Amino acid sequence: MKCEELLAMLNDYVDGQIDPGVCEAFESHLEGCNPCQVVVDTIRKTITLYKDEAVYELPFSFRTRLHQNLRERWKQKWNN
Repeated sequence: MKCEELLAMLNDYVDGQIDPGVCEAFESHLEGCNPCQVVVDTIRKTITLYKDEAVYELPFSFRTRLHQNLRERWKQKWNN
């Protein structure tokens, strides 16, 4: 299995909706591909955080930079 194939099936894999034969190839690929491991782990963690429904406060400096960047991109989009 190639990375592109894995990424195309990622949602079905995370949801547990992949044929067991394909699932074995998927997991075999993950064993030897660090970038794909990172993607799958990140998605799993995101789902876990979403299901927990916990609210996480962003650090003030990060929130300020984020808002500034969003404002700049918004202006760029509408001024072009």
